[in-house]
Formats: sequence, structure tokens, C-alpha cells
Amino acid sequence: MADIQVILSKKSAPRPHIFVSGQIPADGEGKLTEGSIADKTKACCEGLKNILEEAGSSIGRVVKVTVFLTTMDNFAEMNSVYEKYFTHKPARSCVAVKELPKGVPVEIEAIALSE
Repeated sequence: MADIQVILSKKSAPRPHIFVSGQIPADGEGKLTEGSIADKTKACCEGLKNILEEAGSSIGRVVKVTVFLTTMDNFAEMNSVYEKYFTHKPARSCVAVKELPKGVPVEIEAIALSE
């Protein structure tokens, strides 16, 4: 039986893909972003962008995104920010969930191509 390795990190990079764990609206120190859904979506996207750049990739190389919202009432406002970051329109799922970690209203995860 093969050994199974569990990776607990913000990203996992088994080439040629980078899997970025869900980003909540928080800064690099973990302080939650206050403000509107637009502000919180921007924080999530900036977190994704920073992680991808650190891994040698970019937002433009994202091929799949999953957005989690605690209410679909926030979809339009979230989408107004999302579409500024993902202008190349990768595959996307957006789902409503009962709740998210730390009580945030939005979380975004992504899969990108490396290099």
C-alpha cells in the first residue's frame, strides 16, 4: 500500500497545478476584513493572488474557482469584484452554504496552472 501524505497548507503544488485552499477575507496576519461584501471579496481575491504569485503563477493562470457564499443575496456584489480579477473567465462554481469559518460571508478557492 502506498504512503499517503497529508498536506495542511494554503496551497499544494503537485505540478502542473496549484491548488489554493479557500481564502477568507483576512489579511496576512489573519485579521478579518471589515466592510461590504465587495471589500471582503477583494480581500479573498488579493489573498489568492498573493499565494499564486508566491508559487510562481498568477490569477490569469487560474482554471477553476469555487466561491462559497452564506447567502446568494450577495452574489451580484461579490461578482462585481470577482469579474475584475478573473477577466479570463475560468470555470466557476458558486454555492450557498449555511456558514463559513470565523463567520465570514464569502470564501474563494482556486486551481491554477503552474509556470
